[in-house]
Amino acid sequence: MDLETLKSVAPSGYADAADGYRAVSDMADAAKDRVDRQIAASLRKAEEGEAADAALKQLRRLSENFHYTQVECGLISGALNGFSSEITAPRRRLLEALDDAKALSYSVDADGGVGYPAGGENEATGGELPGGTVQGNTGRYTPGLGPDASGLHSPNPHRAKAQDIADRIAHAVQEATETDVRYSGALARLRATPGLGVGIGTWADVASDVQAVSSAASRYLQDHIPLDKTPADRKQWWDGLSAEQRDEYKRAFPELIGNLDGIPSAIRDEVNRENLDILIGKLSSEDGTRAKAQLDALQSIQQQLQENAAKQLVDPKEPPMYLLGIGDEGLGRAIVAFGNPDTSKNVSAYVPGLGTALDTDFARNDVKRAYDTAVDARDKDPSSASIVWLGYDAPQLSASLAPAALLSDTDVMSAHDAEKGAPAYNSFMGGLAATNDTEDPHLVAIGHSYGSRLVGAAAQQPGGIPGADDIILLGSPGVGADKAADLGVGKDHVFVGAAENDPVSHLPSRKEAVAGTVGFLGGGPVGAYFFGDLADQGDDDVWFGKDPASEAFGARRFKVLDGPMPVIAGQGPTPAHSNYFNPARDKDPVSAANIAAIVAGRSDLVTWDEHR
Repeated sequence: MDLETLKSVAPSGYADAADGYRAVSDMADAAKDRVDRQIAASLRKAEEGEAADAALKQLRRLSENFHYTQVECGLISGALNGFSSEITAPRRRLLEALDDAKALSYSVDADGGVGYPAGGENEATGGELPGGTVQGNTGRYTPGLGPDASGLHSPNPHRAKAQDIADRIAHAVQEATETDVRYSGALARLRATPGLGVGIGTWADVASDVQAVSSAASRYLQDHIPLDKTPADRKQWWDGLSAEQRDEYKRAFPELIGNLDGIPSAIRDEVNRENLDILIGKLSSEDGTRAKAQLDALQSIQQQLQENAAKQLVDPKEPPMYLLGIGDEGLGRAIVAFGNPDTSKNVSAYVPGLGTALDTDFARNDVKRAYDTAVDARDKDPSSASIVWLGYDAPQLSASLAPAALLSDTDVMSAHDAEKGAPAYNSFMGGLAATNDTEDPHLVAIGHSYGSRLVGAAAQQPGGIPGADDIILLGSPGVGADKAADLGVGKDHVFVGAAENDPVSHLPSRKEAVAGTVGFLGGGPVGAYFFGDLADQGDDDVWFGKDPASEAFGARRFKVLDGPMPVIAGQGPTPAHSNYFNPARDKDPVSAANIAAIVAGRSDLVTWDEHR
């Protein structure tokens, strides 16, 4: 990049090329869809045997090639649009500087040096001061603040003007060079090897391509996408885009659009299914137990998405599955919905707690909790959807539940992770409120275990949880508030489920733990449960404040089964803590039914319990 190159750049040409690559991306997407939904589907119905299996294998390979083409061409389109947008400003400033030089009859050489004529009086000779040439200096020039200070004091009045023009030229070329380097580097990555066969390594490469384009286009994204605005503002921005613009953002920046609160759920799901392939490829090429755990979870979620689509063809009542968020940062991110949150009147978002991470346990159990809640709620009101929200790093609990480990584990015993995750949860809930198109949506925040502490933190932020009408707290060790009325929805809209055999809901207060309560120090929360010195606390305190199931807290407590006894029942130290959502007869159908009734807006169907 130099003066002449920048002068001759045509930003519109790059924008046109971006449109061309996006068109190719769209055609590849359509081709993939035709292969999968028409050709392969028809073959499966009509043919069986080795020949059919071989043909289907080749069709899958063709589909993956189209898929890869779709994604890569979308990324190229985004990079070219970003370059076209960013190069416009320095080119405009360059042309303005050249016009100013021409108007003053100053010369400009190929290196950006500006020649100026003689002018002003030479006091020594009585003649004019000679002209000269000045070079721009970007290090001491700030656009809009004038020329280099030394030019201001030159006896020749032309020198100051020439210096200003030279500095503007140098600054424009420097900015254009930096832009060119960023986008050239990103585009150079977007190459396919001859004889393309799309495999795990290919998708791992695509993941790095996505990062490269997003990094190169960071300034473009800041200028064009309302990243620092509210979810409602983002929804308004999205609604104001043309179909072509929306398509461009989906293709070019899938990782961003798929996880942006305020974008409609159907769009997030569409884009995140693309992101899922990319992320699986990335994690497949990485070593380590965390990468393996996240990979297993994502592959399980991918399989569930496929199975859900197949079930819907057979049973129209099957709630459709939506992937609203995905990521490998921290302990992993995943947001899964059953039922469309934008078209359902009743929508719940459940936050899991202690020990949760993006792993097979989450994919099998936490996702199933959202599914079971959606199915039960839809029996009471078909316009219901249920979500599991893993948008934070939950504290990881030692399997032994030993008291020394508990007391020394600052993550588990601290509200830090909950307070840190609360803004992200509120952003997500704000997005649900913004994208829901029913007349009067009923939004329910659900917190289980440590997740209830996060919901409590979110509810106590300024303005509370956006759009939330009801709050459900399950197996809670406290929410950081003394009264249900402090959670922003009114105490009659705070619902609590607490199994008597759930040690987590009996955790001692900090004061008791530090003082050396016999049961707690003898065996952690399970020991405290057995010794009984927590079951009848006079001050109703648990670890994170007032016991939500207590009369002093003031919430509405609904019935749940007592659950299996810790350890003695042979199901581990905290079996009752995991049963709240489970409608199975041998788990807790009472709790599951009550949760579903609250989610469906049918509190009249809830069976109530006395406070502790």
